[in-house]
Amino acid sequence: MAWAAVNMPIVVAGWLMPSAIVRGVLIVAYLYFAVLMVFAVRTVFGTENRIAAGVISVSWIPLLAAPLLWGPLSLILRWLSSPFLLFFVFYYLRGEFANLGAGLRSRQHFHRMLEAAAVNPHDGDAQYQLGLIYQQRRQYTEAIRRFESAVAIDPSETDAHFQLGRIALQQGRLSDALQHFQTVYVQDPKHSSNEILRELGALYVKAGQYQDALGQLETYIEQRPYDPEGLYYLAFALEKTGAVARAREMYERAIEAARTAPRFRKRYTATWSRLAQKQSHKLART
Repeated sequence: MAWAAVNMPIVVAGWLMPSAIVRGVLIVAYLYFAVLMVFAVRTVFGTENRIAAGVISVSWIPLLAAPLLWGPLSLILRWLSSPFLLFFVFYYLRGEFANLGAGLRSRQHFHRMLEAAAVNPHDGDAQYQLGLIYQQRRQYTEAIRRFESAVAIDPSETDAHFQLGRIALQQGRLSDALQHFQTVYVQDPKHSSNEILRELGALYVKAGQYQDALGQLETYIEQRPYDPEGLYYLAFALEKTGAVARAREMYERAIEAARTAPRFRKRYTATWSRLAQKQSHKLART
């Protein structure tokens, strides 16, 4: 879709403008394509902006090998474009294609049903579910609006307060995050399998209140001893308060917890494993 978006104006420019201007349009269009791909990488893989930009900035390197490999690749592509091969691929994989289409239709139908349910001005849960969808897509402005609607409908909607606090913490709005997390803690001090303690600890770490962070994180790790994120924040708070030996131990536990995590959690735990390794190596050099 991004490639089509940048090439359509190029085609129009080629029809209507001199070649010198078209070259300028090409440069602008391909820069725009790079920007779109940064957003695509960030959304699909859940990375930070700088990491997504770094990936795109080095993605042109494999193209250097294209002139050398074009001969063998063109031969392979001719074979792959054979009508007979395409027929057999379709014949054996048509069930997979059908399942893919059914899954997409089901998801679209689910979204439409939620949008319809959200029309009810008294249905806070529908607003919350829509907020989760937007949050997963990293459309945080719309996610915040939906979560705030859920809270306005039902102030005791603890889950919505929790997600508002997480988004605020991610965006660096620490006072807003603290307000929402305190509301969650008052309503349910063991919310989300005690994760409210971890989020409060992370907030205090980011605010530089390391002693306050230790109180929350120590309690959390007693309940969830194999959470890499909680172990990392506890180790960081210990490091900042001078307990270097115990901080090193917690970093090692975070790395081990990430390594032994179930496969479906690997994508989430990898971030905390990398951070823990970085800090552990830093302590080893000091």
